[in-house]
Amino acid sequence: MVNLKKQILREMGALFRCFEGISNIEFREYGLAKNQYTYLVRICENPGTILERICEETMTDRSTASRSVEKLCAAGFAYKKKHLDNRKNQALYPTEKGLQIYEILKNEEEYSDRTALADFSEAELKQFYGYLKRMRMNVTPDWKTVKKGGIRNYPRYALNELPVRKSQEDSPQQTV
Repeated sequence: MVNLKKQILREMGALFRCFEGISNIEFREYGLAKNQYTYLVRICENPGTILERICEETMTDRSTASRSVEKLCAAGFAYKKKHLDNRKNQALYPTEKGLQIYEILKNEEEYSDRTALADFSEAELKQFYGYLKRMRMNVTPDWKTVKKGGIRNYPRYALNELPVRKSQEDSPQQTV
């Protein structure tokens, strides 16, 4: 019997990796690498945004986002400007080059939306969105805890405490 809960998250992971892989390959020719397009889209859609807001929207840690944004700025896709309200923050803006690439990114996103969501009714899309949002809200507290150095509450073992398995042939194959 297939564990449906496990399969749902695995399908979501596979779908995410499909889109991530496609985008990273397709956008390489424009000088974007390693999910930089994600940050460029946020900057173009919200000129003047700050890094912390991008981190919250994309659920990425500050150091990862910061490295990507630095590379976007170095490549001429975006630039930083002192934030008017808080001088510690730097507001992020797209350059003309960034806005040109954004048009391509929007076209890709629309194509991906049409492809992935084909054959779904409007009611199914609303329901699906509600489920996904609820799942994210369920996971967000754990994400914040781990991000701040905490640990999630499930049985954990030190490597030397793990139960010893008899042999590879005796144990069932694990799929990840």
